[in-house]
Amino acid sequence: MGRFLVAITGPINIKCIMKYTDYDIGGKIVKEDERYIVKDNNVLNNLIVSSTTLHRGKSTSGHKHEGQEEVYLFVRGHGNMELDDTVFQVSPGSVVLIEDGVFHRVHNLGDMDLYFVCVFDGKRNH
Repeated sequence: MGRFLVAITGPINIKCIMKYTDYDIGGKIVKEDERYIVKDNNVLNNLIVSSTTLHRGKSTSGHKHEGQEEVYLFVRGHGNMELDDTVFQVSPGSVVLIEDGVFHRVHNLGDMDLYFVCVFDGKRNH
């Protein structure tokens, strides 16, 4: 399986019906505990836009999805991302493409909350 870490460094022009800030994608809280706050925005028919605020020193639950791909965009903070057996650093501007069936987990190694946005197809199955 190929894996990519892509850094987007320039402005991106996106035509959209609704605009959200870098730190609020709208939607509602679907998970919250001592590790993180996860919000889902279900405005679109075929995609879910989700945000995670991962608290200092915490990690997400590692998991994988059969039949579902995801894109993570890191907005604030620093940490590590696991894709199967590969671990690499992520920081604001990091974009990670997660292929179908790949195990993934995020670790916040910084001194502030790590905030990232995730886009995935279909319905939440995790």
